[in-house]
Amino acid sequence: MEAFLVSTGIVALAEIGDKTQLLSLVLAAKFRKPLPIILGILVATLLNHAGAGIVGTWITSLLGEDALRWVLGLGFLAMAVWIMIPDKLDETDAHIDASRNSVFMATLIAFFIAEMGDKTQVATIALAAEYASLAWVVLGTTLGMMIANVPAVLVGDKMAHRLPLKLVHGIAAIIFVLLGLAALFGF
Repeated sequence: MEAFLVSTGIVALAEIGDKTQLLSLVLAAKFRKPLPIILGILVATLLNHAGAGIVGTWITSLLGEDALRWVLGLGFLAMAVWIMIPDKLDETDAHIDASRNSVFMATLIAFFIAEMGDKTQVATIALAAEYASLAWVVLGTTLGMMIANVPAVLVGDKMAHRLPLKLVHGIAAIIFVLLGLAALFGF
């Protein structure tokens, strides 16, 4: 249960102001069909994070306990720094065409691609390596994504401009630092 709760909380905080949350806002403004957008985000996240979780589990099988402790500890500390760097949605992420596809498919494809190499995908790899519960990590990181992105889809950019992003990112960075220190020093 710890894996689920930590994964949910970290990703929900890390996702605030992230490029995939910005993509959620763009999708909501462009298509104005919240249900297929939300379902597309859900399926894309499940697929993406399941793959990331499998990579994290695989890394665990490759490394010895001491090496894994250092990789995870330093990885979480790097995530703390990375999360403080603001994301921007670039033109390739924002270019979404649903004329040939459904809104669901356009969302699924755009969101899956935007999430590749993103902070939350890397966090999912690290969390899956840290905890011995792939399913709970993937469910937790997916719930965290939905907690951050569903309101963005439903409320739109009105909400995004009111959140103190530096504070939210600072809290997430502190959690990553604590996880990094816990992994490095075994507490």
